[in-house]
Amino acid sequence: MKTKTKILVSLTLFAIMLLVYACANRAQGPTGGPKDTTPPEVVKSTPANGALNFRKKQIEIDFDKIVTIEKPNENVIISPPQQKPPDVKSLGRRVVVNFNQNLLDSTTYSINFGNAIADVNEKNVIKNYLFSFSTGGELDTLKISGSVINAEDLNPMAGILVGIYKEGSSDSVFSLKPFMRIGKTDETGHFSIDNIKKGKYKVFALGDANQDYMFQPGEGLAFQDSLVTPTFRIEEMQDTIWKDTVTIDSIHKYMGPHYLPDDISLRYFKENKKRQYFVKYERKEPFVFSLFFNTSQAKLPEIKPLNFKWDGKYLLQKNAGLDSLTFWITDSTVYKNDTLKMTMTYLKTDSLFQLKPVTDTLNVSMRKAKLSVRSKAAKKSTVVKIEPLKFMNNMASAFEIYNPVMLNFEAPLEKLDISKVKLYQKVDTTFKQIPFKWRQADSTKMVYAVENKWKAETSYELRIDSAAFTSIYNKTSNQLKSEFKIRSLDEYSSVKLFLASFNPKALLQVLDSRDAVLATKPASEKGTVFEYLKPGDYYVRMFIDDNGNGKWDSGDYSKHKQPENVYYYPKKMTLMANWEFEETWDYTLVPLLKQKPLELIKVSSKKTQGAN
Repeated sequence: MKTKTKILVSLTLFAIMLLVYACANRAQGPTGGPKDTTPPEVVKSTPANGALNFRKKQIEIDFDKIVTIEKPNENVIISPPQQKPPDVKSLGRRVVVNFNQNLLDSTTYSINFGNAIADVNEKNVIKNYLFSFSTGGELDTLKISGSVINAEDLNPMAGILVGIYKEGSSDSVFSLKPFMRIGKTDETGHFSIDNIKKGKYKVFALGDANQDYMFQPGEGLAFQDSLVTPTFRIEEMQDTIWKDTVTIDSIHKYMGPHYLPDDISLRYFKENKKRQYFVKYERKEPFVFSLFFNTSQAKLPEIKPLNFKWDGKYLLQKNAGLDSLTFWITDSTVYKNDTLKMTMTYLKTDSLFQLKPVTDTLNVSMRKAKLSVRSKAAKKSTVVKIEPLKFMNNMASAFEIYNPVMLNFEAPLEKLDISKVKLYQKVDTTFKQIPFKWRQADSTKMVYAVENKWKAETSYELRIDSAAFTSIYNKTSNQLKSEFKIRSLDEYSSVKLFLASFNPKALLQVLDSRDAVLATKPASEKGTVFEYLKPGDYYVRMFIDDNGNGKWDSGDYSKHKQPENVYYYPKKMTLMANWEFEETWDYTLVPLLKQKPLELIKVSSKKTQGAN
């Protein structure tokens, strides 16, 4: 009896386990079958794609799957561009487009969904889906395509509008009327403008910050110098049919239209017309104040003191762009004023981007920190300690052979005694004094250089006696003793580049792996040499310095001036120690769009290039 009971209990438990397992499997749902990788397909649409004489404001497109639209306002491009953006929505298996303005007569409309439409479950995207219709009896079918790149660094520009105007339009049309038809660049900088009527056109690119489809001062742009004529030729085409994401099922060949031009190259730039305005002043110490502007100034502002006189009683420290100005006041009767009142007349940009003189009144105050009761008591009982004149230097245990020793002082110098500055070279085991060149490196007597033709693998020592330097505020410097050793030449590499087609206006630049400029030199017919490069990866860029000012210059649309041409040496240079890289570079051999090494390419956009 007991045995029968045990068997019955065991069978019952086993049945319960089977039931639980079955339920668990049912809860998981079906687990077999391949993942769906096919994008949604159009089942029908109202009107049909390519319809003629359609004048209604609503478009309906039905798919075989439930679909979603990713950021329609950004990704769906409609031509002609709409001042009142249409409403683009997904409703289950249907996409609905409702126009919010009247349609033009006898006009071809194109709705480029790009990669915005995908199925809900697997996010399979319909790539570059284009829907077209005409309000008249003819559908325009021509198209043009190409790429937009950053003019300065040849990076592809993403999210940039490209539009056209008819031949015969004035140069000012870009600023007065919206584009006729538009396309938009993808992450590779590629664009396509579809459903164009036969004719000749001006082509522009635009970083359309305010979304009005026409150029406004401060927006990025590019323009084609010559007119573009859309055309096509019939040639063999092919479609690749995939079994899955990696396996080709078949290749279908057929005769079809190849639309031209398909290689338009637009060099995108920002005009050097930033809004110009005064930002702020700073007065961290009584004897010095600074003025800051948002961008470079063409000339210095005019300062007129109101409650002090300072003719000949200040030193001006300025940067190359005149957008950072520091005034060092040398008269204590002036800088003891808590507030320096003055007027400042400077150039400011108006609403039309014209520079106009304006005058501001400034009350340049010294901000004082509040002291606690304990701090005030300590201040009364403490003897004031005179701080020495501080200065920094660039000396290091391993010193570059091409560098001078730089001394940067915290304030302009009133006096300096060069006899208290001594340079020594180590010969055998002892240091022997040697001559050097002393050079003032700025206009305010704050930066100086100790120059010498250094010998590789040699140790030097700079000794400066106390009180060698005295500032305009009567602070004197402490002594300094610092030893440094010049690197071995075996630690360096060099690059020598010959231009196959020499251009006397060319400037060559060595770049690091971040695309940052390390050195710039004018091209030489005998080869441009860059010495003392540390082992590592380098790249080369060149620009044609048309105006001879030693820097790359942007374009100016009002003058129909393109930005200066930029080229990239298409290979990475991996330099080893004690080695010279030598190469002849034909910068016309590789198409501009393919010149920049892949390691350096970074996708730019109108946001990263944003409007001023």
